[in-house]
Amino acid sequence: MTVPDPLLRALGGTTSDPRALDLLVTHQRRLRLLTLRALLDTVAEAPPGALPPAAAARVTADWRLLAAADRADPAAARQVVHYPLTGAWAERALRAVTAADRPREATAELSHLAAIAAAAAARAGLRFTADVPVRAGLLTLPTLGGCAVSGDLRSVRVSGDGPRLWLHLDVAGDGGAARHLHSSPAAGRGRRVEVRRGPDAVWRSAAAAWQPTRALRWAGGRPVLVDDSDPYRDEERGSNPRGLTASHVLEPGRYARWQTAWQDAQPWLRLGGGGRAREVGALLGCFVPLDGSESARCSATRGEAFGALLSSTPQHGLDLAATLVHELQHTKLLALSAMTVLHTADGTPRYWAPWRPDPRPFDGLFHGAYAHLALADFHLGVAMSGAATAVRDAAWADHCRCRQQVEVALPQLLGSSRLTVQGRTLVTAMAAHHRRLKEHTPPEGHLARATAYVETARVIWRRQGV
Repeated sequence: MTVPDPLLRALGGTTSDPRALDLLVTHQRRLRLLTLRALLDTVAEAPPGALPPAAAARVTADWRLLAAADRADPAAARQVVHYPLTGAWAERALRAVTAADRPREATAELSHLAAIAAAAAARAGLRFTADVPVRAGLLTLPTLGGCAVSGDLRSVRVSGDGPRLWLHLDVAGDGGAARHLHSSPAAGRGRRVEVRRGPDAVWRSAAAAWQPTRALRWAGGRPVLVDDSDPYRDEERGSNPRGLTASHVLEPGRYARWQTAWQDAQPWLRLGGGGRAREVGALLGCFVPLDGSESARCSATRGEAFGALLSSTPQHGLDLAATLVHELQHTKLLALSAMTVLHTADGTPRYWAPWRPDPRPFDGLFHGAYAHLALADFHLGVAMSGAATAVRDAAWADHCRCRQQVEVALPQLLGSSRLTVQGRTLVTAMAAHHRRLKEHTPPEGHLARATAYVETARVIWRRQGV
């Protein structure tokens, strides 16, 4: 797909052009629907023995419930369909189904469609029943929350009726294909957990076993979920690239820190006309909190989970704002790369990136330069704001460091013969934006220190003999 040059130039400037953001989001949503369709078709066309017949029948029934929810209330159902972690599940399930020698794994992955369909049906206000799988003692309904389940239940019957859900914890789902719209929620009147949708759209219960998926709210923007229960919130290898694992049941104290940092981040995101805030509103779907020490600072973005941001607990609002700027640049570039080929370089790690001690593949260099260019822009805005002197001084230091790092990375990109026409348009726009940033003169000493920092990194790189 060819992306218009004006939009590539806008993206190259790391700005939040509404047309560019809309193009990226629309394309990602189309890809999500195509992936789900491909998954359904692959299950339907699976050769004998590749998938147990009961698993295939269950997928068909779950799909029918999801389709019914979409017909009843498309906007509500697609909050679940387009949820970032639904994408992570869809990609993983499709890989498992297409691997002919993994029928057990494929069956386990496909069972999560029941949870997705039930969550969509609940949001759409349908009256239904569904058998939802239990994983590691937790029943999860994406975007709604999770319920701790004792015993050895592999699935639980969930009944919905408008703004209420019942989790029948003493009625095991049959694991089969039975799904019923307009069924009585009174089925199985033993031990039940009742969950209600509140006026703020959060699904709560008096039962301690249920933990709702909480949301961060802000003026003029849609709520952003903080997800500590979805089974697909973590990467397949069980940890993010820096080794921190996804949190389980975020305790109130840590959630309060997220809330405070989120509110305090808003003024920083609105500097310079509010472009960064618009970017957050368009691209961010959920945070996945990461475990770690109180001083840990780590974040990551996943290509298959468009709109998800994995992060350690933010230290303060400015810290969270910088993390958002950084990671959403990766989100934008990943989405753009799914639309058009930007380069044809292989994945061999051979390039020097002054923000990393290890050699990077060309794509990693590209992503890092793009993210650090946006950070240089963001920190410049903070440095020129009316913030306290110490905050502005630290921002000048961060701006200069990022600016100098991009300065030595850009020639490697611009000099590459592996850039496509579209990729070169983007990198040329990045270079033009970098030149504009250099028009601002930092206070004395900052640029010299940043230059020395980068040159020290270069010396260490050369000594490694990579």
